Amino acid sequence: MACVERGERVERVALTGAARELLQRLTAQHGPVMFHQSGGCCDGSSPMCYPRGDFRVGSRDVLLGLVYGGTPFWMSSDQYTYWRHTHLTVDVVPGRGSGFSLEAPEGVRFLLRSRLLTDREVRLLEREPPLPTGADVGEEG
Repeated sequence: MACVERGERVERVALTGAARELLQRLTAQHGPVMFHQSGGCCDGSSPMCYPRGDFRVGSRDVLLGLVYGGTPFWMSSDQYTYWRHTHLTVDVVPGRGSGFSLEAPEGVRFLLRSRLLTDREVRLLEREPPLPTGADVGEEG
């Protein structure tokens, strides 16, 4: 569980070591990247990894946070409605996910693991401003 210090936001998304290593390789190959969790078709249960700027963030998409190297993790507003009380951890598992996500040629796919936020984290979240949306930060993803 993430420690939350005074003045910090509650961490909403993190990476496992394996996901961080894969993200490092993908960033070295493709430049800055981003994650998006849509919940729609195309393996919607897995976060998709795109070169930053290749995916247009919707005005209602929610920026859950930044992971390794300042990589943004976006989620569609509909998905966020279901996942807002959870902490998400991006992991990597063997198998083939969507052909649109950058890790597909590696023979692995990103996968979300979740846990409910603690009572303390929920109380702290109640004091925080809302998470930024695509309308707040523009379309750079």
